[in-house]
Amino acid sequence: MQNTSVKPNRSVMTLVILAVLAALLTACGPAEAPISVPTGAQAGDLVGLEPCTFQAGDEEFAADCGTLVVPENRSDPDTRLIALPVVRVRATGASPAEPIFWLQGGPGHPNVYSYPEDGLFEDHDFVMVGYRGVEGQVVLECPELSEAISNAPGTPLSDAALEGYGEGLARCAARLQAEGIDLAGYTITETIDDVEAARQALGYERINLYGESYGTRLEMIYEWRYPESLNRVAMVAVNPPGHFIWEAAVIDAQIADYSNLCAQDAECSARTDDLAGTIRQVSRNMPDRWLFIPIDEDAVRIMTNILFVESVQTPGAPVPIFGPAAVDMWLDAAEGDASGMALASLSRNLFLPNLFTWGHFMAMGTSVNDYLDPTRDYRTELTPPDSIIAAPWSYFLWGAIQGWPATSIPEEYLEVQSSDVETLLVSGSIDFSTPPQFATEELLPYLSNGEQVILEDIGHTESFWNIQPEARAHMITTFFNTGEVDASLYTYQPLDFDVGLGWSGLAKVMLGILLVIIIIVVAVVWLIVRLVRRRRATRTSS
Repeated sequence: MQNTSVKPNRSVMTLVILAVLAALLTACGPAEAPISVPTGAQAGDLVGLEPCTFQAGDEEFAADCGTLVVPENRSDPDTRLIALPVVRVRATGASPAEPIFWLQGGPGHPNVYSYPEDGLFEDHDFVMVGYRGVEGQVVLECPELSEAISNAPGTPLSDAALEGYGEGLARCAARLQAEGIDLAGYTITETIDDVEAARQALGYERINLYGESYGTRLEMIYEWRYPESLNRVAMVAVNPPGHFIWEAAVIDAQIADYSNLCAQDAECSARTDDLAGTIRQVSRNMPDRWLFIPIDEDAVRIMTNILFVESVQTPGAPVPIFGPAAVDMWLDAAEGDASGMALASLSRNLFLPNLFTWGHFMAMGTSVNDYLDPTRDYRTELTPPDSIIAAPWSYFLWGAIQGWPATSIPEEYLEVQSSDVETLLVSGSIDFSTPPQFATEELLPYLSNGEQVILEDIGHTESFWNIQPEARAHMITTFFNTGEVDASLYTYQPLDFDVGLGWSGLAKVMLGILLVIIIIVVAVVWLIVRLVRRRRATRTSS
């Protein structure tokens, strides 16, 4: 990160597991001081730009940090001004080319983000403009939704739960508006205009864009909105219009892809001759519990949907959050060991309530209308009875999103437009979040200077960052420096189904910790009782 010289759980087992997982999954740091609009500042001003340091990977770089002042709602002439952070890492070389502006994925995550710099800083300034609604003066936190998720009655995809999410989100929106926040100003196009304002304030004639996932939607609309401001654009995990919703048929096809990869892997194929069929069978006959821990079918499916997004584990991650770990959990259940599913059920309230800055997620998501089409029967379409696991994550979001007061971006940006900006599309062939065929079929034909690289058997963004870094750096720096697309250093890396401990193993570790705690508590109580009895006996004899 930027460094500026700057419902109660009734089971003891549940409490212990959640406490241990919470310790593993969370890490707290000092809160950054909020920023505000300086006295006398006007829209478009970039004020207080001062030297600071920025950490990328293990290295620190000289940077400038300042505050960008922008209108909260550009369609309202009487709107107030809000403040956003800006970080510019200065190019280390003597003759820098066009700067690179970064657009992080999400939504619901900050844009000022640390990641390996891949040599880009040598030839380019690197700029990050804080996302409105998640960084800077206004942060659209929604504890009302988080509480509704944590206290959802029954399963997380029940009608009552979905209704509760919508009500929680509606309460959040009403509170934010009562606090003076104009939610109509928190849209994708307003975010793009913030970046354009920063370009102008920094005095750059043309810039490059580099982004991932949700950030690629910002990039493509930027191309359509301000083509004259752009030099080159690199999109990783490409998300064309219409794909903030994940369809059941697509997820089924992606599980089928995993099934084919499993058949080619000795370890996986030894456990099943049809992975997709095994998952379907277990899904229809999911165990009710493991030992005394209930298994929540909806939670298991949601967690599975999330796990499948990535193909590799991020180094240092405390829990197995990637596709092969989901495969291992379902195969264990098919073999009679449902411990992983029990742990996935328990962990839902660790992951989901605080997975995003929910107000920002909902504001940006509703601004493109993906869940608000009146011609669609989302309830039926997202839960088809013949699907393998259906579309649980989309169904969860559909239920919640009904409570948010949506403000759509202009209709012209809800459809793909043509662009002649030099554009590199990078996709993973087994990316459950942004499947490559959407970029190939729906976006690439509209790019007269576009080219797509599909990385075989690679998943979403974390997979991109953690597989073959030298090849990645060569491809990205070559593109930004020359416009050429050279992915020649990438070599095929088969999907690794060896997940080590996995969710089932982790569940047993948690159970072991519980047993150790129980033994210690029993031993301490026994020693105290003996000590008290000895003292009483001594007093009686004397």
